[in-house]
Amino acid sequence: MVRDNLKDWAEKITMKQYKFVDLFAGCGGLSLGLQQAGFTPWFVNEIVEQFCNTYKFNHDLSDDHYFVGDIAELNLHIEGYKDMLSDITLVCGGPPCQGFSMANRQRILDDPRNALYKQYLIFLKNTRPKFFIMENVKGMMNKIEEIKQNFEEYLGGEYQYDYALLKAQDYGVPQNRERFIMIGNRVGVEPKLIFEEIYKHKRKPFVLKDALEGLPHLVAKKEKGSKGVECAESGFTECDFSYIKNDFYKFINGDKEITKLYNHKNRYNNERDIEIYRRLPQGANSLHESIADIMPYKRRNDIFKDKYFKLDETQICKTITSHMKFDCNMYIHPWDARGLSPREAARIQTFPDDYVITGSQNMWYAQVGNAVPVKLAKAIGDGIMKFIR
Repeated sequence: MVRDNLKDWAEKITMKQYKFVDLFAGCGGLSLGLQQAGFTPWFVNEIVEQFCNTYKFNHDLSDDHYFVGDIAELNLHIEGYKDMLSDITLVCGGPPCQGFSMANRQRILDDPRNALYKQYLIFLKNTRPKFFIMENVKGMMNKIEEIKQNFEEYLGGEYQYDYALLKAQDYGVPQNRERFIMIGNRVGVEPKLIFEEIYKHKRKPFVLKDALEGLPHLVAKKEKGSKGVECAESGFTECDFSYIKNDFYKFINGDKEITKLYNHKNRYNNERDIEIYRRLPQGANSLHESIADIMPYKRRNDIFKDKYFKLDETQICKTITSHMKFDCNMYIHPWDARGLSPREAARIQTFPDDYVITGSQNMWYAQVGNAVPVKLAKAIGDGIMKFIR
């Protein structure tokens, strides 16, 4: 036994750690995928404290490895973190950017809506990681030549980089989600080879039925002010549960034996919405004849055609977004007269079933909707890791 313990200890101290920094980390979807690919989370920046609380709950990092606040403040005080960030393999992040429209004639760096993008570049300049990942909306492709100039301006010619639009469904994620991914490095790796390696991880996507199968049926709450209610009908924050071990369960959980169900709760809906949910067939939206007599936006149907949408179990899900914190009318469950629960949304984002989302129920939706799908992140991490080990 002592010999075995010494062997384990020796392996741990000789095991190379590939440390990464996650900026704009949210609740940790990108981090978790990179971790599954073999990287070690080392430093985290997130401005929303509740999002960071979820990250902390699910990761074993001490408080000094977090900066909860504006990245601009972090850059101003970066000298205090130099030692901690001196041996970083990778920096990743998706700076929120609203100014990437082709119609916007301002220089990207001059647009105040893109201030966080500029701060991301400053952080890369300050820390000089071996690799970086920038993840963002596909609208970034509209200004790609200017983005290249920005990286040249801040990083000089030290880094090589390339970019692509990656579809989450190409990596098993049961969701229509397309993201701009830029990957760079200063260790002489041809970036196109990294993307070629990522493409090797493509696989047939799961469909919505795979992600929802076996989870408890729920009914919509019919009374306002019932936020704290926990029951079998409307769901639980946490409860004992026995999962169906289908292929999707194995895809998101691996060999883990999980015996708890987290964040599977429904929200309040009025009687009209519940009736709309009940009547609509799968794949139908607000224009469907089955709800014509009760549709609340008849005169503006051309604008509100997707106000209600019932998901189709045989297809991948539409993009999970943080709008779900307001309502789930565009994410109507294919079998139950209700919207998706936060746990169902988390599964569609390929979070494992033991990943706990903390905070209020509306914040559960916001965190899951803002996350990078875990298995998309893992494919990106696997592609980079091929050139590190």
